[in-house]
Amino acid sequence: MDLRLDELSVVTDGRTLVRALSLEVAEGQVVGLVGPNGSGKSTALRCVYRALRPSSGTVWLGEQDLTRLPLRHSARTVAAMTQDGGVDFDFTVEEVVALGRAPHLRGNQALSGRERELCERAMDQLDIGHLAQRGVLTLSGGERQRVLLARALVQEPKILVLDEPTNHLDVRHQVDLLSLLRGSGLTVLVVLHDLNLAAAACDRLGVLSQGRLVASGAPAEVLTTQLVGDVFGVRASVVPHPLTGDPQLLYSLNSTC
Repeated sequence: MDLRLDELSVVTDGRTLVRALSLEVAEGQVVGLVGPNGSGKSTALRCVYRALRPSSGTVWLGEQDLTRLPLRHSARTVAAMTQDGGVDFDFTVEEVVALGRAPHLRGNQALSGRERELCERAMDQLDIGHLAQRGVLTLSGGERQRVLLARALVQEPKILVLDEPTNHLDVRHQVDLLSLLRGSGLTVLVVLHDLNLAAAACDRLGVLSQGRLVASGAPAEVLTTQLVGDVFGVRASVVPHPLTGDPQLLYSLNSTC
């Protein structure tokens, strides 16, 4: 299923956080949103997983207007991993992951055998199977990130929305997580701050600045020295990755625009 943001705007307390944002994520694509802090990336994502209602514009899931769908239906279609999606109670990892099945269950309905297998597979994919009986409040930040992604995957969504999913992860688990997204076959919209990871993991990038989309396209088209200087205020050399050819940025610590 494809995802489309059509002239999306968000105005709060007289401030325009997102301005007429139009962006398409084709079925099975991984599209990254990048931009400086406060540029509207997380706000746009909140409109997709219905934590925020846009002031104007439409979020389309395929041919359906998101706001016209029952909440349970959209929860079965869109799964989100958010920056503030932590768990306040000391549930076990296994219990938190199982919460991803909630949109598919009625009341206190127990998990089926298939659903338990789905949870186990997701935990194994995220390398947290050995933590299944641990309380989530005893985990490191990176381990919790992987638990939350496993919870999103067991939801069996068609569209996956992730806000800075590589936060707190070590290099290996950053690579593993983004490789998993690439091979998932899901329609993915992800906010990333690391431009080199974004270039490696995403089919297309959308660059936001002050709530506006200032560039979109393949990473090699978007990540230019000029754009990085104009939007992020830093000087960078852009070179091809020696193995993949993906654009990679080399920064100078004492060079700002």
